[in-house]
Amino acid sequence: MRAMILPAPGQPLVMADLPQPQPQPHELLLQVLACGVCRTDLHIVDGDLPARHAGIVPGHEVVGRVLATGALASRFPVGSRVGVPWLGGSCGHCGYCAGGRENLCDTPVFTGYDRDGGFAEYAVADARFCFALPERYDDLHAAPLLCAGLIGYRAYHLSGVTGGMRLGLYGFGAAAHIICQIAVALGQQVYAFVRPGDTQSQRFARQLGACWAGSSDERPDVALDAALIFAPVGALVPAALRATRKGGVVVCAGIHMSDIPSFPYALLWGERSLRSVANLTRADGAAFFSLIARHPVSTHVTPFSLAQANEAIAALRAGMIDGAAVLVP
Repeated sequence: MRAMILPAPGQPLVMADLPQPQPQPHELLLQVLACGVCRTDLHIVDGDLPARHAGIVPGHEVVGRVLATGALASRFPVGSRVGVPWLGGSCGHCGYCAGGRENLCDTPVFTGYDRDGGFAEYAVADARFCFALPERYDDLHAAPLLCAGLIGYRAYHLSGVTGGMRLGLYGFGAAAHIICQIAVALGQQVYAFVRPGDTQSQRFARQLGACWAGSSDERPDVALDAALIFAPVGALVPAALRATRKGGVVVCAGIHMSDIPSFPYALLWGERSLRSVANLTRADGAAFFSLIARHPVSTHVTPFSLAQANEAIAALRAGMIDGAAVLVP
């Protein structure tokens, strides 16, 4: 099968001819129909995250068709369409898993990082960690839901915003463009913060319902109730705290961020909270897909062929994608 592999961090992906994988007892063999390109893939390629395996196949927003099932994988029949997320497995018995926090498992398995992902024609995945996908989304538009949507939802949920509260989104990429629509549908006022000078993203945010859109170095005239930081820029943490009211919450939603600069305690004082999001749980997935069944979202995608994976990553790195980039093998 054709697959894009990472020879070593910092190097471009390379097209390789790999053996078609075979499913183990709990696994599904999938024909990859589409795979989103996530900022986490960028961090893996660039070496921001330590390499786990040489020659890994990235990609963890996988939409696939079940071609074969392992002996113990009875949840999805052959022919089903499933989604494969970042969390590809957990131990099930550590204190975190036992306490319903499998996203913090001591020995997790991550798709496209610990095991080969979806930048390929075929992939295997643990059926216990796959999701059924809503039929209303075609393959291309379903792919971003599997990380941008899921991680964005977890960050949104942890922010605690309700009703008509004011929500700030720092970085208006794949995750923010989904969460913006959900927040607006649920009655929140969304404030979008983008790279200075990026008027295209400002327009995009307003089209999706943001009541305010401006540069990340600006502050609106009102205080935010909560802020989600999707851009991997540590300097945005004090900026978001500064824009948030007393008792507000700032959530760092990425897996990697540049160093957070020192800031005066006064920005945190007033019972503001600063927290991070790590991975996702299967319960997050169930809640998210239930939510978008009631409040559908539109995912904005830019398709690339499998051979164009490096171009997709370069476009993501340069901030040239409105919404999400998706590979279509």
